[in-house]
Amino acid sequence: MPLTSTSSPIKLDQGLPMADLDNDVLQNYRTQTYHLHPGAALTSKEDALAYVEERGLIFFWPIRGVDLPSLWTATAGDRPVAAEHDDPGHVTWGWKDDLLDKRRWYYGKLLRGKATLVSLKTLPNFYALSKRVAELDDYQLAYEEGKLTREARVLADVLLKHGAQHTIELRRLAHMSASTSKARFLRALTELQRGLWVLPIGIAQAGSWRYAFIYELFDRWFPEIYKRARGIHRQEARSHLLKSYINSVGALLVKDVRKLFSWREEEIIVTLSQLEDRGDALHLDDDRWATIKLFQKNR
Repeated sequence: MPLTSTSSPIKLDQGLPMADLDNDVLQNYRTQTYHLHPGAALTSKEDALAYVEERGLIFFWPIRGVDLPSLWTATAGDRPVAAEHDDPGHVTWGWKDDLLDKRRWYYGKLLRGKATLVSLKTLPNFYALSKRVAELDDYQLAYEEGKLTREARVLADVLLKHGAQHTIELRRLAHMSASTSKARFLRALTELQRGLWVLPIGIAQAGSWRYAFIYELFDRWFPEIYKRARGIHRQEARSHLLKSYINSVGALLVKDVRKLFSWREEEIIVTLSQLEDRGDALHLDDDRWATIKLFQKNR
């Protein structure tokens, strides 16, 4: 079958035209990008920072049903997250906590409302695609347009008025301390993080566990991000993020992109086609899209 691209056929190392993808080739590629090859496990905070810089965006923990590298997997290997708190893989938790107040990466419930790590180079692209208009109180506009819940608006109001707050105090100030309010509080916090209005910036010794996230308004914590995002066109932002994604996982389907980023199908097709035109991706015979890195020599 012919390739959908009008460019010259991509060649394998042996010089043969490639219109499909061997699963072993894909798995070997992911062994590299997921840091599963011998001696590649992350062993320090600096390793973790370098890995996020390398990949652009990853999950903190692996998420069932979504292919994307995670800090856990790159550190502990391809195994489930351990329930035991003393498991060596949970060194990742300490790295994350230690770096929350250092502004060296983004951590928050961004992609699919799950804990996500994003490099500061990549972060402006998420901002460019958000509903933000670079005002501390622009969540009010989102609320008025029906794009933000009342609970989320209340939490943002508290942070705007009182500054950064740990979880216990934030619930108190928002009048959501009752156990019956906990689920609504957590949903609102996730909603605000997915919209890049709020993020965790540290840990406080508060509550019965002596452990609580400290939350702040995004633009107070990262005032330079919106300035960098102003010059990024929405389509270029999608291209940047999708290139990072496909370079991490090797090959994907349109539905995988929709599941991760919640973009419309037409936006995904346009962006994948743009990557293909630029020589960064290839549309395969089985309807998957693959990074061109899979077919390059000395990969």
